[in-house]
Amino acid sequence: MRIAFTLAWLLSSLVLAAQPPGNLSVDSLFHPTQHTVYLEPDPALFTWRADGTLLEERGPDGKLTDLLRVDPATGRSTPLLTAAQFTAALTAAGADPAELPGAFRAGCTWNPAQDAFLVPVGPELYLMEVPKGQARPVSDVPGPKDCAQFSPDGARVAYLRGNDLYVAELATGRETRLTTGGDDDHLNGRLDWVYQEEIYGRGDFRAFWWAPDARRIAFLSLDETQVPAFTVLDERARPPKPMTTRYPQAGEPNPLVRVGVVDLDGAVAWQEDPYPSQETLVVGVGWDPRGRLVVNYQDRLQSWLECRRFEGGRSRGLVREESRTWLERLPLPWFLKDGGFLWLSPRTGFHHLYRYDAEGQPKGPVTAGAWDVRKVHGVDEARARVHFAATLRNPIGLDSYSADLEGGPNARLQGLTSRPGTHDVTFNAGFTLALDRWSDVNTPPESHLLNREGQLLHRIPARTTPAFQALRLGRVAFQTVAARDGVPLETMLVFPPDFDPARKYPVFQYVYGGPGHPLVRNAYNRSALWFQFLAQQGIVTWICDNRSASNRGGAAHGIHRNLGAQELRDQLDGLAWLKAQGWADLDRVALFGYSYGGYLAAYAMTHSKAWKLGILGAPVVDWRLYDSVYTERYMGLPRDNAQGYDDASPLQAAARLSGKVMLIQGTLDDNVHPQHAVQFIDALEKAGHLAPLTLLPGAVHGPRAPQHVWAMYAAMWEFLHANL
Repeated sequence: MRIAFTLAWLLSSLVLAAQPPGNLSVDSLFHPTQHTVYLEPDPALFTWRADGTLLEERGPDGKLTDLLRVDPATGRSTPLLTAAQFTAALTAAGADPAELPGAFRAGCTWNPAQDAFLVPVGPELYLMEVPKGQARPVSDVPGPKDCAQFSPDGARVAYLRGNDLYVAELATGRETRLTTGGDDDHLNGRLDWVYQEEIYGRGDFRAFWWAPDARRIAFLSLDETQVPAFTVLDERARPPKPMTTRYPQAGEPNPLVRVGVVDLDGAVAWQEDPYPSQETLVVGVGWDPRGRLVVNYQDRLQSWLECRRFEGGRSRGLVREESRTWLERLPLPWFLKDGGFLWLSPRTGFHHLYRYDAEGQPKGPVTAGAWDVRKVHGVDEARARVHFAATLRNPIGLDSYSADLEGGPNARLQGLTSRPGTHDVTFNAGFTLALDRWSDVNTPPESHLLNREGQLLHRIPARTTPAFQALRLGRVAFQTVAARDGVPLETMLVFPPDFDPARKYPVFQYVYGGPGHPLVRNAYNRSALWFQFLAQQGIVTWICDNRSASNRGGAAHGIHRNLGAQELRDQLDGLAWLKAQGWADLDRVALFGYSYGGYLAAYAMTHSKAWKLGILGAPVVDWRLYDSVYTERYMGLPRDNAQGYDDASPLQAAARLSGKVMLIQGTLDDNVHPQHAVQFIDALEKAGHLAPLTLLPGAVHGPRAPQHVWAMYAAMWEFLHANL
């Protein structure tokens, strides 16, 4: 489970709604056909090429783009491929021109030489050769091909057709089937729902990985026969269309997983199961530079994680992590030229890098402190430095740093970024230049080109419109609030433009609260203009990250086997601080959350009397109904923690509802199923409570379509306006 609800489309809107200059409205923000442009989309996107130049994708939103090569030293660009050449080449190869804009937006996978890329168009996959300006189908066998990946030498492409793995030789177009037996219940090289959602990342169903020698492919084979199927109905169709997904709820069977290695002739070598008497999850697969398979395993409850290296089908452990509560999935090692590696571990309560030798013997920490390494950018072995993103400055921002590979008490830690806020950095191959995507809470994202010392070479600001520049904006402020036991909680306030501390203000509280997913960040928030609309209506927005959601190290683990209770205590402590400020009307506080935030809002409304209103977006109302991998990580198995599941359930406490609630639910949500909302409303009605429901027909987990976003916010504002 992650924050699925986004408003990215808000940053690129139309201008129609009649609105006084400087004022916002629900329609000017969200109406499907009459919303206002406040921020234009970036005219260009940049990525690094292996030769040290930049690839620029330039074009208007929703249209085909031109590809240019940019010299970062001079800023001079030269064309690689124009949109007209792209269209002509693919049309000549048999692609439908009407489908080309959507194909480009779907993203293109480049070969290692970066002179060709893959383009999915309709049911076919094409190879676009940039220097020639020519395109052709990847293989001589037509038909769907997805999750495609080039081999490391660029000579072949592996892909999935159905639930089996295939490879095409690009020089000849000859296709070879590598696996057999794939069907609805057996997936070779493809992840199922719970593995892509909770382990490898939402939307990424690829479960195969090329070896460095380009002659072998590691893959996962998933047996789904024991995983229960869950069906939701698309009532927009006539007759209703069933949408069925294998979905293991807490305590139910997970897919059985095997690790295989297949060669280019289709010979499969199944790797030994290191834990034949345990139920495990395969949470990471890759190769070391010598072509040895590396796999990360976890037990079902995710209380340990072990990285193992295979040779000849058998394995030995490299690193093992254990926890008294849980371990989130960790990345594979970063291997070094001497055969050793870097490993990211939360063993001190904070995520830090550790160095190991080639045999898996520890050499000591590379980083240390009461802060987290959040992402490794790469290793510059020529200078013996590792580059990474971290929360060293403060837990609500993100900066880029480098450290000596040797680590130790005298290790040199160097910062690249100096401006407070959130930095998303990518480096060129030599680590001499960096692209920095930066924003803070008041500044929409802009791009910076930096040298190795962090000096600004070039800046591309956000494209704000006159409508944005004319807005009456309230002040945004961060605070650190002490919980009752002294643990610091990060919080944020958005004040009305004419805020008067002598007045009393109603409060809109936005919450997520899920483990390790803070909302309070010094970054431009996609909901920023919604908060400013409320501010213009005289409503203060309040965000308080309970300790388990924040970047506060091991403080999160007090929620283990007892979700809801500690989070609620922290939120109540935040409200106590708010009350002490004197201007907040604690009799008029509305609590809104989506997904885990919907759960926490439902729990708060049924386990306290602190909030007047609750807006529950796709709420989990009983953890027995949610998926196994996410739920069991924090709650354990239902059979082993029945009381904990009962205590954490808003459904079990529906009769104790305090205040008024409304619910928001997508009808095709395959994550938090409509079952949650239906069962909660049923329990509320049986207890004598009414709860209006806003349905989003056809919406999955998190509203994305313009009509769904508008319907949700229009209903929220109507509820707030009538009751707050």
